[in-house]
Amino acid sequence: MTAQIDDARLTYRLALGTGEILKGVRGVGLLRDRNLGDAGDDLAQNWIARVLAQHRPDDGVLSEEAADNPERLGKDRVWIIDPLDGTKEFAGGRQDWAVHIALVENGQPIHAAVGLPDLGVVFSSMESKAVTGPLSRKIVVSRNRAPQVAQHVADAMGFELTPMGSAGAKAMHVLLGDADAYIHAGGQYEWDSAAPVGVARAAGLHCSRLDGSELTYNNKDTYLPDVLICRPELAEEMMQLAAAYFADNGTY
Repeated sequence: MTAQIDDARLTYRLALGTGEILKGVRGVGLLRDRNLGDAGDDLAQNWIARVLAQHRPDDGVLSEEAADNPERLGKDRVWIIDPLDGTKEFAGGRQDWAVHIALVENGQPIHAAVGLPDLGVVFSSMESKAVTGPLSRKIVVSRNRAPQVAQHVADAMGFELTPMGSAGAKAMHVLLGDADAYIHAGGQYEWDSAAPVGVARAAGLHCSRLDGSELTYNNKDTYLPDVLICRPELAEEMMQLAAAYFADNGTY
């Protein structure tokens, strides 16, 4: 491990640099649609991999855009990354895409950063704090497949659903106070939530599975069925409503 840059700063700068690369690729206007998304994925992954190989050569890596190396399971430190979360949003010119960078030890993110490049901001676990104050009475959900359990929770609490792209964008809108919760069901992978959970938890938000069980990372099976990120004072009621929905329907 090199001594030139500490873990927190490296996490932040990886998210920042990746965002700049992606904005540059899109900004010149020579690619569009799937070609643009694929180029963004490839270039971002290549740069991150080279940085980690130089600065943290002994750490494990799990990335959406690289083949899984099972050696990570024997590592104490593993970087879990999604170089471009929300590829369709990125390629379509939307703002709700993100860069996810997390360093995990013992199954939990110890440093994390979520970049929202089009908004010009990187949220970091070393300094983020959740906005408090009046409730927005909004729940952010997947733009492509909002889970039925989220509609059930919203109806019971008098909230409304707000569709959005990237998981990182949704989680950070809870941190900003634009929404009170992010509810996802129907499946994700560890790279979808490791960085958002790391930042959100450090900022004081509740983060768990919908049944309240702990989110853990660097597992052999990287699939994560569901997630709840919300203001802490709402967590118990939301989990109870989710449990009631599951009891009646057998699924979220």
